[in-house]
Amino acid sequence: MFASWWQRLTRPVRAQPAPGLNAAPEPVLKSYSGEYKGLHKYLRERYANRVVLSFGEIEDLLGFSLPGPARLQAEWWDSGGVPHRSAQSDSWTLASRTATVNLLAQNVLFERS
Repeated sequence: MFASWWQRLTRPVRAQPAPGLNAAPEPVLKSYSGEYKGLHKYLRERYANRVVLSFGEIEDLLGFSLPGPARLQAEWWDSGGVPHRSAQSDSWTLASRTATVNLLAQNVLFERS
């Protein structure tokens, strides 16, 4: 009898949450589910503040070729101040990045915003 009483007395006490209180909520991650999801996921998971990707590397992430305007028009990569953003700009904007294209070098600098 003494042994069972002593075991109950000395066993570790587990912390119980107070009734009615929930654990801290999970942080909400900005997500993207469009056709540029591969690029979004890659940029979201990079710790570097600056990431440079060639057009070919971007195409590898996407699984398809970039459209012609992406290779010829800097405006295709611009998302600043546009009331209705494009599907491609959402992929880096929702990953908290800005895009600066270098058409001659065929690469894009994605910087954390």
